[in-house]
Amino acid sequence: MEPQTSTSRRVLVARPRGYCAGVDRAVVAVEKALEQYGAPIYVRKQIVHNTHVVRTLEARGAIFVDETEEVPEGEIVVFSAHGVSPAVHEEARQRGLRTIDATCPLVTKVHNEAKRFAAQDYDILLIGHEGHEEVEGTSGEAPDHIQLVDGLDSVDKVQVKDPGKLVWLSQTTLSVDETTETVARLKERFPTLLDPPSDDICYATQNRQTAVKEIARESQLVIVVGSENSSNSKRLVEVAKDYGADAAYLVDDASFIREEWLDGVTTVGLTSGASVPDELVQGVLAYLAERGFADVQEVEAVEESMRFALPHELRKDLRVVS
Repeated sequence: MEPQTSTSRRVLVARPRGYCAGVDRAVVAVEKALEQYGAPIYVRKQIVHNTHVVRTLEARGAIFVDETEEVPEGEIVVFSAHGVSPAVHEEARQRGLRTIDATCPLVTKVHNEAKRFAAQDYDILLIGHEGHEEVEGTSGEAPDHIQLVDGLDSVDKVQVKDPGKLVWLSQTTLSVDETTETVARLKERFPTLLDPPSDDICYATQNRQTAVKEIARESQLVIVVGSENSSNSKRLVEVAKDYGADAAYLVDDASFIREEWLDGVTTVGLTSGASVPDELVQGVLAYLAERGFADVQEVEAVEESMRFALPHELRKDLRVVS
């Protein structure tokens, strides 16, 4: 990294940042559905947790609903990247809805793990945040076997039938460090707790946290572009603070930045959550450039090349779920 002069003002931009493969797949799924079948296309919950993405798709004819029952019978509904429970699939079938499942394949992997361990009569400790759509979808795969562990304070409340048949899974968008700490505390109580066959924290969440750690070490201020309901974006703020930034803030776009944050600051770190289009990051860079932060350096922590195929329903004739 270039040495910094005493008078220069610079921005360290994390890479990777922004859209991950699962988010890109989900957003393109809605766009393709609108192209193929015309408006309206209904979407259960926000397709991804970003207000700008939702508004853009609404302008093109997407209608976002909270529950499947709000979709008129026979219409097309897209399930969000965060996944849904089997009960939601069944409700869609009963209503004769045509479905496009845009669940991230990495979330589907966790669902499949939950079903497999439940079939073997394991108690499953799901590390995640109460009320998050992904947690609700995963829990719905095996509600009699899954209990939520929401942070360290929940560990002491865990009750299991057989400590010898116990496994943990996690929400994919958590802080890697926080999850590691929670698992360690659980293993103090349950030494035979089984790890999942593969790491549930998704590659994109890990990569963006690794990248923000790199820039936080040299930044007095870190700005994370992302929406308040985005779990992975909020984790980036926490990680930035934990790894050296004096201050870190979550903003939907440049209009949310407050001038006083920049007082006395010579190095700003900038990143964005996995649901954020890069145009919003460019807007923040423009805002900072107007205030003297013209030296922009990209800091690449991890190379990222993951891609996912579109939902299979968009690669063949759409049909009613059966």
